[in-house]
Amino acid sequence: MHLGTKYFLQILKDTVEHCVNYSKFSPTLTIRPYSRTKPQIFILTKNFRNACMPPSSHGGVQQWRLFSCKISFGEYIYFEENGCICRSRLEEAEKENIEVLLSMKDLPFHDFFIQRIRISPDHRYIAVGIKNANSEERVCIIVKLGTLPVMEHIISNVFSFEWATHDILFYTIQKNLQCHEVYLYDFSTNYSDLVYAEQDARYFVDLYCTKDKRFLTINSNSKTTSEVWLVGCHHPFKPPILVQQRTKGIIYHVEHRNNDLYILTTYGDPVGYKLIKAPDDSCGLENWQFIYRVKEKAKLIELEMFKDHCVVFLKYCGRLYIDNISLVSNSIHTVKLPAWACSFELEPHPEYTTSTCYFWLASPVQPPVRFAYSLVENKLIELTEQEVSIAVNCHAVHLEAKSKDEVWVPITVFHKSNFVELHRKPLLIHVYGAYGTDVNMSFKPENLMLIEDGWILAYCHVRGGGELGLGWHKDGCTTKKHNGIHDLKACITLLHKLEFSQPVYTALTSLSAGGVLAGALYNNDPHLIRAMVLQSPFLDVLNTMLDPHLPLTTEEQEEWGNPLVDETCKEYIQSYCPYQNIRPQHYPSLFITVSENDQRIPLEGILRYMCKLRKAVRDHVKAKSTDEKGLQMPNIILDVQPGGSHCGSSWEDSLNQVAIQLAFLYSELGLDMQK
Repeated sequence: MHLGTKYFLQILKDTVEHCVNYSKFSPTLTIRPYSRTKPQIFILTKNFRNACMPPSSHGGVQQWRLFSCKISFGEYIYFEENGCICRSRLEEAEKENIEVLLSMKDLPFHDFFIQRIRISPDHRYIAVGIKNANSEERVCIIVKLGTLPVMEHIISNVFSFEWATHDILFYTIQKNLQCHEVYLYDFSTNYSDLVYAEQDARYFVDLYCTKDKRFLTINSNSKTTSEVWLVGCHHPFKPPILVQQRTKGIIYHVEHRNNDLYILTTYGDPVGYKLIKAPDDSCGLENWQFIYRVKEKAKLIELEMFKDHCVVFLKYCGRLYIDNISLVSNSIHTVKLPAWACSFELEPHPEYTTSTCYFWLASPVQPPVRFAYSLVENKLIELTEQEVSIAVNCHAVHLEAKSKDEVWVPITVFHKSNFVELHRKPLLIHVYGAYGTDVNMSFKPENLMLIEDGWILAYCHVRGGGELGLGWHKDGCTTKKHNGIHDLKACITLLHKLEFSQPVYTALTSLSAGGVLAGALYNNDPHLIRAMVLQSPFLDVLNTMLDPHLPLTTEEQEEWGNPLVDETCKEYIQSYCPYQNIRPQHYPSLFITVSENDQRIPLEGILRYMCKLRKAVRDHVKAKSTDEKGLQMPNIILDVQPGGSHCGSSWEDSLNQVAIQLAFLYSELGLDMQK
């Protein structure tokens, strides 16, 4: 185990053991135990490519990366280290001859972290995107490189940006969580101009430069439909060219090789992604030629383009795979990744001409392991030495629960090896089920502590998520949201039936849009769990979707429906909305963490939910007090954090939040009393 992980676990366990000795939480207590002073963090996030939907939804969660950015570009390697942008020559990379180009400490931006780096083709300029860790504020800083780097320009509210030529930068502006406009800035003349404007509020615009640097793509994406425009990097002032007019329900993304466009799209049958080729000078739908299809019920995780290969990373039947497509011989080689792997992370900015692809694999209980894959030899090499194998201390079980409509729903379970009397062990259930996004199965250090302490961890892959491909999402959105709710109930019921714990030792956790399914189960089947922990949860779907003035309401209609014009849709949302279905009954204890200025999940809605829930709890206790002596009121706790970050915070604050949440669970499940 890494020293950092050991240190984290020791602090976490000490904090938990201290916190569980607190007196019982008050049912009306709002706690704020942390300092408002936040340390700066400098974790570089992978730039949003056109193959990824931007985090612009109520449920969009920023994915923090496991490693710093390293970009090989020309004769230099550019990288981020300790809040600085640095570079070194390739031949001097191991000699520590490092040139610091930009330091966050020298900038008038506090609590910002580096999110994106782009270098101009001639290395004269570097554009750096930074984001406030406590809000949605973003800034793009352009530095002119030379003997002494000079800050040339600052552009506010920039979401994505790409260099077209040596001195021409394209960028998008974000307003109220939306990006609709693309601008061009010419540093040789200080000229700025609007290039593209999206008129439909459902669409989000971002930029991507093809791997061969021939085209800059303007990508306008809704939740279900997309449209791509091309700007030739050698002719940046020419009007953008449309690849294919948007068609409802068809998503596509574009790469380029030689004189052909390679288009990843959902067009055609069966349901799922396909790779298509078309000439770049006649790229309309009538000229699309199929090259490759993702198999049914497979999850497309990532697609990366190289000079002579296209590498597709997939999840199928709970296993991760690589499909290596040779663009020269048109052959496909499939490689199974290790059975323990649950999450995948491609290293950012792989070289277009490289013969080796690098990535990281992890699981909820396995720290990231680095792998190399040879594109030519089809050989997989593990690069990270592991001190202890995952299989030594932890056992993984794959189950399937039959939902209400007899659809089989996968569950992944982890527990300590050689466990006996599993029905007496505490169970922590994870669920998400929205936007076609998988439940998060990346590594978290606290999971090792929980496994060691005797917990069972279960991950429910319910409909609405993307674990079984595009159809799995479609079967759990808009008028099929109840499917995900029934799936979650079926998963928990099966776990208890197989004696993986029991309701009195069971806790449920989720975040953001996952709060819809968790909150629905909390209302409908409170007897299945003892406690619930939610992070920035989306709990008031109906009132949110009825308010057109909120920045994301229109954009979200493809996920939840449009109750503004459809009465049937309104009634359907009302039937499952957590806030709308609160009623006097016995509820499990609840702990909610939220940021006070979160634009995606406004505090006002959470406060409204908490007030209604506490009233229902009091009414139930009052009505039953004469019938049931000693009826105990559950603990309903709201933890309001400073700042405006949505499901993201500094390392120190994350540690504190996890410790407090686990202290709550240990106390509610009586684990402190067992000790």
